[in-house]
Parts: sequence; C-alpha cells; structure tokens
Amino acid sequence: MKKRTLSIAIGATLAVGASALLLPGANASEDHKVDGATTAAFGRIADDVLTQRTAALVDGQQERGYNAPQEKKVRLSSGMERTEGRGVSSLYTRKKRLASLGEAYSGADTKVTTDRTTVKGDRATVEVTETTVLTYKKVHGDEPGTTGFTAHHTLTFTRGKGGKWELTDLKAQEDGPGAINQPQTAPVAPAKDTGGFPKATPASISWGARPVPKSQQPGGYDYKAMAAYAEKYWRNYNPQYRSYNEAGGDCTNFISQALRAGGWKDEPGSDSDYKKWWYNSKAESTSFVGANEWSWYAMSSKRVTNLKNVYQMDVGDILQMDFDRDGSKDHSMIVTYKSRAGIPYMTYHSTNTFRKSLASIIASYPDAVYYAYRT
Repeated sequence: MKKRTLSIAIGATLAVGASALLLPGANASEDHKVDGATTAAFGRIADDVLTQRTAALVDGQQERGYNAPQEKKVRLSSGMERTEGRGVSSLYTRKKRLASLGEAYSGADTKVTTDRTTVKGDRATVEVTETTVLTYKKVHGDEPGTTGFTAHHTLTFTRGKGGKWELTDLKAQEDGPGAINQPQTAPVAPAKDTGGFPKATPASISWGARPVPKSQQPGGYDYKAMAAYAEKYWRNYNPQYRSYNEAGGDCTNFISQALRAGGWKDEPGSDSDYKKWWYNSKAESTSFVGANEWSWYAMSSKRVTNLKNVYQMDVGDILQMDFDRDGSKDHSMIVTYKSRAGIPYMTYHSTNTFRKSLASIIASYPDAVYYAYRT
C-alpha cells in the first residue's frame, strides 16, 4: 500500500443470512483458448486452496498439511504444494494464537467465483473473488454472530508437457491487511522515524488493559452513527463518495466518511494542507484519504487523542497499522462493535471486512505497530 495510504461484512442481518448476502455478483468469463472443463478445473483448484486455508482456522479441525485435490487436467506445482503446506501449517499456528487471545471460530463457509480467465500461450491468468464467512465461537458469550470478508485473488497456471496445467502462483489483489485465512510470511523491517509532522503514539497490544470508558457528551459526536454508516457501506460502497481502491486503497477515505456521518465537520483549505480536512464533489484534502495525512490532521486538530492500549478502543474509535515498522502508517479501520469482554471489532475497506476482531488482527500481525485513536 502506498505511503500516502488511501485506505471490509455485513450489517445486522448477516448473522441470520450470511451466506446468501455474501454471494458475489460477478460472472465467470471463459476464455476460448481452453475448454470448459479446464476452465472449471481452474475454479475448483482456487476454491480448494482457499477453502483449506479457511478450514485450518476452525475449532476442532484436526491439524494436517495441505491435501492436494485430484484433477485430471489441472494440479498444483510441487513448489505450490510446499508453499500451501507451509501456509496451512502457519494458519494452525495462528488458530492457537487466537485461542490464547480468547477467540475461536466454530464454523466457516468459503465460496469462490471465477471472474475472468485469460490465456496467452502456455500461461493462464485466473481472477477470482473469495467470499468467506466465519462463525464466532461463544468463548466470552457476547461475540458477534459472524465475521465476513470479500477478497480478490489472481492465480497463475502454466501448461507443461502433456498439456497438463499447474498452479504456479496465487496472489491477493488488495493492499490492506490480509484476510484472516491468508498466510503471513513477509519479514518485518526495522522501525524508522518519519520526523517533521505531528506524531501519534504507538499503542500496546497486550490484553488486560485498564478500561477507558467513552462518554457521549450532549451535542458531541454520534458514535453509533459512525458505526452504522461503516456497517452499511463496508461492502456496497456509498455512491456519493469516490473510491480510491485503484489509487492506493480506500481504507482512510472510508473511515473519514464514517467520522463525517457521526459529526466531524469539514475544515476547508488547501487540499495539500494536512491541517485541513474536507471532501466535495470535485476534490478532497489529502487528510481525508491518506493514512498518514489523516493522522497528522487528527492529532493537530485535537479531534483525537491516543490511547495507550488497543483494547481501550470503543465504538467510533480508529485503529491504524504500520505493517513493516518503517514509521509510515499503512492502514486505517474503525471500531463498529465492542463486546462486554472488552474486544473491539473492526470494519474497513481494502480488503472489505465486517466486524473482524482485534484479536484476530493482532494474531495475524503480532509485529506490526498499532496506533489507537479516541475520537
């Protein structure tokens, strides 16, 4: 995600109709250079790989390596089998880490739809949409019913001798934090100082922080409205706002919209002045859509304060992450639910995600730097 970070499942009805609501609308596009059976096999391979990743996170599933599917015309390359084996193993480790943080999933459903298949010579590129719903196990008793996300992936297949196709690469298309079932293997870089701008204070990620209650002042911000907005538009974007998914990511644009819905007023001025914050039909300030610029504005305007611990966040508060510890913020999220046990749940764009628990984010990115903002 770009350093000017532009930064996903479902409203209240998800718990009772999640699978139906999350079905993607894209139609498969068959390339005429491969037959229909091969195109269908590409899709089944994608579905199998992503479903096995999800299954590794479900409570009660016996730990095992990746079990390669049996297809006549398509298979995983030996290198991809090893990669998926390591990936699935890392997800079992993630599940144990989640359990130590008081979280588990009692069930899951992954569906994969093929959006586009392109074949050039002996190389096939397959674009798919994954829709996954995980059911929270009632560890504390007041977890949400489910969490869900939509993610896009690009698979590369190579045709070898004898005409058999092999999956040689699978990449997520979104720039934000990986989905909970995406193995995380990237190394962590050393921290650097950005210097020169208002600095947010990193928050601790340790469990058991002293609560910092959030009071609703008369005439103050409407935190329920912020959460309601985010949970309404987490997947179906508000057409009154431009999307920045093709310009670095939509996450910060999304949280700015939610804050605006809850009472943040525009502060007009130069679009490049981080001390200003605004949006209109023709343009916007960099602080409205950029992760670092939003933080600089929020801190300098005194509209936020930093919390010492991420678990002190409440509905309407903002969480930012620096994945590679280089001093530049890479992603923004908003709290839309908090359990009585003290777990905040995040909703965000890029990847479009609904009520993902803070515990699952920390379990996936234990080495990232976190910034918690009280709005």
